[in-house]
Amino acid sequence: MNTHLHVTSWVLAFILFVVVIVLNKSGNAKAAKIVQMILRLDYLLILYSGGELLAAYFNGPQMGEAIIKGLAGIWVIFAMENISLKSGRNEPTKSWWIQLAIAVLLTLILGFGRLGFGFLP
Repeated sequence: MNTHLHVTSWVLAFILFVVVIVLNKSGNAKAAKIVQMILRLDYLLILYSGGELLAAYFNGPQMGEAIIKGLAGIWVIFAMENISLKSGRNEPTKSWWIQLAIAVLLTLILGFGRLGFGFLP
């Protein structure tokens, strides 16, 4: 399965996300923009590997949970992108941080705890 590719790509995304936030806060907009473009490429890898994992659940007993997990994963990407953009423009991001925390928690609980291709039994 693509579980390892998927986990590696979203761990890399969180690292790149933190770098973008730090660069935006330090006023280095050009470097932040470059890292943000790399982050967007990583989003594509996350979506590809997540789609492969989602396809493995079709017609199975956990299909509904897998779809919810996929939607929560897209929500994580959407929240990360909005935080990155708004932090670069010095706009408030509190609501997006709250959404990111909820979406990440939901995604991790479903991905590792409930669905069969996760790492936990």
